[in-house]
Amino acid sequence: MTSTSTSTSTLSISVMVPTYRRPADLKRCLDALRAQARPADEVLVIARPEDDATHRALETELSANNPFLLRVIETGLGGQVAALNRGLDAARGDIIAITDDDAAPRVDWLAQIDQAFSNDQTLGALGGRDWVFERGALLDGERSEVGVIRRTGKICGNHHLGVGAPRTVSLLKGANMIYRRSAVGGLRFDTRLRGKGAQPCNDLSFSLSVRHTGWKMVYDPRVAVDHFPAERFDDNGRDAQTLGALADTAYNLHLVLREHLGPFARHIAWYWYAAIGTRAMPGFAHALLALTRTRDTACWARYRAMRKGAQDARRDAQHEPAAYALAMRGRTDGAKAA
Repeated sequence: MTSTSTSTSTLSISVMVPTYRRPADLKRCLDALRAQARPADEVLVIARPEDDATHRALETELSANNPFLLRVIETGLGGQVAALNRGLDAARGDIIAITDDDAAPRVDWLAQIDQAFSNDQTLGALGGRDWVFERGALLDGERSEVGVIRRTGKICGNHHLGVGAPRTVSLLKGANMIYRRSAVGGLRFDTRLRGKGAQPCNDLSFSLSVRHTGWKMVYDPRVAVDHFPAERFDDNGRDAQTLGALADTAYNLHLVLREHLGPFARHIAWYWYAAIGTRAMPGFAHALLALTRTRDTACWARYRAMRKGAQDARRDAQHEPAAYALAMRGRTDGAKAA
């Protein structure tokens, strides 16, 4: 494949917005999509059938003066992975742009996307900055290291703080990730990932799977959305997680790392997360430091939950291959879920 430049686009763009019990946030997102300089060809809102508040709100949105085809797609299964897979099955565009219901794409978002994919036929995936507003305040800052996995296995996202020129990356963030349909092919989000609502690391898993097929993946800060993190209606809250949710997060992370890192790198990651870890995913050192500072024995409970999830992932990774490997054999996790 070679890079080409075109002055007019022939690409069609589908925008996917999975949503659950956030009608006010969804309205803001759809308003932002109506204001795009380059309109979407279709917008797919993926909602659960029991989410009455969202469906009532969508009756109004469907009757609005939409510059795109607005489609409501129901998912019979709970969780973000099921919603995303249902959207991938239903989307018709050459480009599939995914954003969250609590995000509002900036006015040139789709124009930037169209230009990037039209100008480079080797581009399979694109991400951009999500400007995060927490409790009304912008989390401002600048980071040059974005979308990488360090040698220790530590994930450095920083998509909400990235600056500078477009650059190739290893992973994208779910609030602002865009894929070429031909790069996705039969790939689907991994249905093995645990979690009652927004299964953590589903964006990490999917972007790494697409990258493993050989397509270029780029982060460009100009491809921007405003992001207003909203309440989650599960045990994986933004401010407080249950021990079960912590174990699920560790399970998902280690499952993904074991399947996308080489043999030596995955062992380094295993021991680094066990010995050191991060504040969000504490290893022994972080747990000990927290105990010293707070005298709160709950630190050890968090550590044990993390290790339990990691051990379960190591066991399961040996028995069932990654989603991208299934797709390469003509099978998909999406087909299994259906």
